[in-house]
Amino acid sequence: KKLAQQYDYTGAISVLKNNWKFATSDKMQKAAASYMKKRDACVEYPLEQVTHVFFHSLIVDTSLAFDGDSDEAGYNQMMTTVSEFKKMIQIMYDKGYVLVSPHDMAVVNDDGTMSRGKIMLPEGKIPFVLSEDDVSYYHYMDGDGFATKLVVDEEGKIRNEYVEDDGSVSVGDYDMVPLIDRFVEQHPDFSYRGAKGIVALTGYNGILGYRTDESYETRPADLDENKVQWLDAHPDFSLEKEREGAKKVADAMKAEGWEFASHTWGHQNVGQISLEKLQEDTEKFKKNVDPLIGGTDIIIFAFGTDITTEPEYSGDKFEYLKGQGYNYFCNVDSSQYYVQIRDRYFRQGRRNLDGYRMYYNPELLEDLFNAKDVFDPARPTPVPPMG
Repeated sequence: KKLAQQYDYTGAISVLKNNWKFATSDKMQKAAASYMKKRDACVEYPLEQVTHVFFHSLIVDTSLAFDGDSDEAGYNQMMTTVSEFKKMIQIMYDKGYVLVSPHDMAVVNDDGTMSRGKIMLPEGKIPFVLSEDDVSYYHYMDGDGFATKLVVDEEGKIRNEYVEDDGSVSVGDYDMVPLIDRFVEQHPDFSYRGAKGIVALTGYNGILGYRTDESYETRPADLDENKVQWLDAHPDFSLEKEREGAKKVADAMKAEGWEFASHTWGHQNVGQISLEKLQEDTEKFKKNVDPLIGGTDIIIFAFGTDITTEPEYSGDKFEYLKGQGYNYFCNVDSSQYYVQIRDRYFRQGRRNLDGYRMYYNPELLEDLFNAKDVFDPARPTPVPPMG
């Protein structure tokens, strides 16, 4: 049933037909016929018109995020509140939006070349890609009203930890991953063949709220102040335990349809750094992050930049990243859709659904929702301009 709810009608028919009762069960035969009818009514969605939206960590407590300190402006510009996120997702679902994976839009062949995929959906359904950047729960965000890590609860569900004002730790749905999981539990038809979203990771503060980077153990001379303070507060720190914790969460997320991307280890501007710096950074990601997530062939560029301003990819940086196993490349262009499927790569632009975009360019979001309907009244206005 779940396969059919998530548009895998062929898979659902196959399960029914492989059941030994199928030949004698009217009920099963009717279900198979119904699924065939639905499958035949699906239409191929134009891949070049698939939009990709993204978020940063969601604000749980607006009074802490918007408390007038030096981080408030950035949070106001680049973050979305839990209340805004829930409203956006509900409205998009009501409009017929469905989560899809770039791996269904483009397929990697054995020789490393790429072929076009197919998204087959009922008439009126609209596929979109979802991602969240910087899911590391950085030290600088502590005490500012954000979740602090992802965990697997006793039922095997992915949740967040959140530190309350009194220092106690609550476990609940405080960021995109568990919120989407709960939503899809209620609305399985929000996901195409089990797809959820892509979580883009840096590595320098660890991943998913775990301090998994080797620098926490080696303590190099240039260790930043945040890490020093955190280590001083956690004398029982064990790199092995942190990595075990992160891997457990990553494995549970993958089983739930989540995918991971590199956001570069050190949140690098790939358009500006040298090839040597890109290589050094990629090696750190491969060493500290890949073993915990099982590797990835998606790179989501930090700062929304790209490796080239040219209309097609070529050159040393592209060849290096392709040689390191990256096939899917995403920047930020804020247009409704930008998709390139070429012989050797998939490239997609993304749209930020944050305070800045809702306040200054609500018209750019009208295909998704009306910004006035979701804008959190607790958000200070005017949202500070960029730069």
